[in-house]
Amino acid sequence: MSHGARLGAARVALLVAGLVAAGLALPAPSARAQDITQANVAPLAAPTPRNADSATAKQLFGAVRGPADLSTRAIGFYSKGCLAGAQVLPVNGRTWQAMRLSRNRNWGHPDLVAFLERFATRVPAVSNWPGILVGDMSQPRGGPMLTGHASHQIGLDADIWLTPMPKRSFTAEERETISATMIVRPDRLDVDAKVWTSAHVAVIKAAAQDPEVERVLVNAAIKKALCRDATGDRAWLQKVRPYWGHDYHMHVRIACPTGSPDCRPQDAVVPGEGCGSELNWWFSEGNLRPKPPKKPVTPPPPMMLKDLPPACREVVLAP
Repeated sequence: MSHGARLGAARVALLVAGLVAAGLALPAPSARAQDITQANVAPLAAPTPRNADSATAKQLFGAVRGPADLSTRAIGFYSKGCLAGAQVLPVNGRTWQAMRLSRNRNWGHPDLVAFLERFATRVPAVSNWPGILVGDMSQPRGGPMLTGHASHQIGLDADIWLTPMPKRSFTAEERETISATMIVRPDRLDVDAKVWTSAHVAVIKAAAQDPEVERVLVNAAIKKALCRDATGDRAWLQKVRPYWGHDYHMHVRIACPTGSPDCRPQDAVVPGEGCGSELNWWFSEGNLRPKPPKKPVTPPPPMMLKDLPPACREVVLAP
């Protein structure tokens, strides 16, 4: 997994200060992994009414360095929307550290930031982890990203590494180059017993038990291990859903917040633990090693501003 070239100290200092750079996305372990978008596209200098209808949505939102000074609200759906009045997650907390600062993606709805701070405080109480490492949240105004994710657009998604926070603060350069821990076994059928611990179960369980959390997405092998290792109350397993990718992190998604009438909620979670025959499909030969398509797959056209909710125009063009 590549996380980009090592950055010089001077450049990193600028990045940490909050400048937006077109950082490299975490490549997914599978070609069908969740949240993979089209090839990288260069950002604009700044969105303007003149280029708003000709540039792609990812260029527009990827060029903005700060939040829109508008009333706070999540607008649209997790994979088709934007965010007004975003709040930044501080780079360091007593029980968390934000990673990959060059991407400028440690922004979210205030409810997401509050969840992360609350959850990070709980982690040392339920496990031997000193805290959490937080990967991508959203851009300052949400919207499609230049690289990486299809979701994370409305400030309600966060990637939490399945690697414990160290007891020291990472340097700015380390935050760009240190890799998260690979949890899945090379054959993709189970977790790697050398790295999987009871702490992983406890941390994922704590996230799923938070009342604001809608989904926790993990690799199917991790879901399989949770089904096997969870004891006592297992109701929280319902929120933990398998999805392509997520070998190194869990993707936590919170519900549409109060005060965001244009936020479109996700369908309700399917009842049950999700540990039965429905899990077997993820380990089928056709899913793990799919045959290449007989005809080349034409990528969908890039998302434009007109494809997003109308309010997103005001958000991206706001001062």
